[in-house]
Amino acid sequence: MKRLNLIFILILIVLITLLSRIYFLSIKSNTYYEELSKRNYIKKIYKVPNRGIIKDRNGVPLAMNKLGFSINLKPHLRSYKKREKLDELITLINNHFSQYSKEDLLKEYMKLDSNYKHDFVKIVEFIPYENFFDKYTIFNSNDDIEIKAEVKRVYPYGENASHIIGYVGKASKIDIENNEFSRYSDIIGKNGLEKYYNEKLQGKLGEKIVKVNALNKEIETLEETEAFTDNDLNISIDIRLQKYIQEIFGEDSGAVVVMNAKNGEILAAGSYPEFDNNIFVDGISIDEWNKLRNDFNHPFTNKLINGIYPPGSTIKMGIALSFLENGIKPNFEVYCSGSMQLGKRNFRCWKHDGHGRVGFKRAIRESCDDFFYKGSLQVGINKISESLKEYGIGVETGIDLGNEFYATNPNKEWKQEKYRQPWYLGDTINASIGQGYMTVTPMQIARYTAFIATGNLPKPHLAFDAYEAPKEITYRPSDLKLVQEGMYDVANNPNGTAYYHVRESNITLAAKTGTAQVVAIPQEEKKRMKESELKYYHRSHAWLTGYGPYKDPQYVVSIIVEHGGHGGSAAGHVMSKIFNKLEELGYIKNNK
Repeated sequence: MKRLNLIFILILIVLITLLSRIYFLSIKSNTYYEELSKRNYIKKIYKVPNRGIIKDRNGVPLAMNKLGFSINLKPHLRSYKKREKLDELITLINNHFSQYSKEDLLKEYMKLDSNYKHDFVKIVEFIPYENFFDKYTIFNSNDDIEIKAEVKRVYPYGENASHIIGYVGKASKIDIENNEFSRYSDIIGKNGLEKYYNEKLQGKLGEKIVKVNALNKEIETLEETEAFTDNDLNISIDIRLQKYIQEIFGEDSGAVVVMNAKNGEILAAGSYPEFDNNIFVDGISIDEWNKLRNDFNHPFTNKLINGIYPPGSTIKMGIALSFLENGIKPNFEVYCSGSMQLGKRNFRCWKHDGHGRVGFKRAIRESCDDFFYKGSLQVGINKISESLKEYGIGVETGIDLGNEFYATNPNKEWKQEKYRQPWYLGDTINASIGQGYMTVTPMQIARYTAFIATGNLPKPHLAFDAYEAPKEITYRPSDLKLVQEGMYDVANNPNGTAYYHVRESNITLAAKTGTAQVVAIPQEEKKRMKESELKYYHRSHAWLTGYGPYKDPQYVVSIIVEHGGHGGSAAGHVMSKIFNKLEELGYIKNNK
């Protein structure tokens, strides 16, 4: 009896196992195989929106899309049996578009085709609409050819504002890993605004879910979502002013910033020499790349935010404010004999015979070095550095371009950390006239000048949406007024260092010149060589920064001419013409 029961139990176990398996195969696995089946006839197609247009403040396109077509060939034509068909297709393309050689087309096809590829193979990236339209029927009627609508990024103003606008390029594997959208668009912003606002400009993908047959042909649309196309970018640049500045800046190297002194809008900004962004869209040639890369004037460097220069005498307004903030009286004077001895070293003023008795206004007007030497020794570098940081020196401006350098606002702790060396009094003296370890970017100087003009520190920005309220700085109005009067004299007093160079301006200006040494002058050299006597790349950089109108500051213009010598002579005519253009274009309406 026990054996019989055991047999019945074994039979029952087998029956339950068989029934469970039948249930799984007929019921439970149905969902899995149904999903698998769907994959065979349901296809998801991503819809890529056209990249947003970058427009200047007046709606003029600075980066746009040109319409055209790509030519795509059926995959798996590389085999011996189908090679004749492939040759016919390539010959057809070459006959109508001779700029594409048969060898290059075949090479491209062989590179992109594979046994695992089921989509058509793109062998011609882009042919403009006007060049392809009359041949569209010839190609589109061939079942082995697929013609797709394409867009190509175009920069209609070429070299104008190239460092600001930036460019797009083919998305790399790393780009695709970080930005899934670029897998479908094939391009991504690589530089400038194109990179900073890439997420906005690219928009959002749409989707179309379709039913396809065994030949992968669409037979029914099941679901569709439109791509997001509200992706244009409006910026504060005026391309008319931008073009004008490039014309008058000529062949010089350097940078120019024109900024609204109150809200930080950038009206024009150029890093010279510029380059044509269009060369990057299809891929730059090795020859073009090497020519630009080896240019000693560094056209690839965005000097507006990545150019690091000694500020020279343009820093003297901030140094003067720091003196006043830290206990030096407004009536403070020194006697400038042309040099100051400190230990074994002789620190010279730029004026060989000296300036005589000098106070704050005259020190700024005539850029007396000795005044700042002696004042800095009373205040000390740490307090000066702290003040300058408040005024925007040695910190990022926050402009919406990315990869901005902060340059160097040195102090004792900074030198110890960087060089493991103590800070010397001679370092303080050098810093007081914008030399030694102190460096800035042109964008920092423009922002700092806006503070001197208005008493607030604005955030420079290009996209209107990037506006932030200016930072409020604590200061005594009488101190700032004293510095402003010194800058007024620079441009309007016959003894001012810019007076004879900005007289063309219709606008009443306040300004400051600066001469930033590139190479040190040996102590044994009793008299400085003229800038014109130095080799070009040994000449000092020439600065000029200012604002206007003086009584109602509206715009800041900051200029650096690399190896230009003296700021007034190198940049004065440029500043004058820029302010006149601002008036002509209607930006300055009241020259108080």
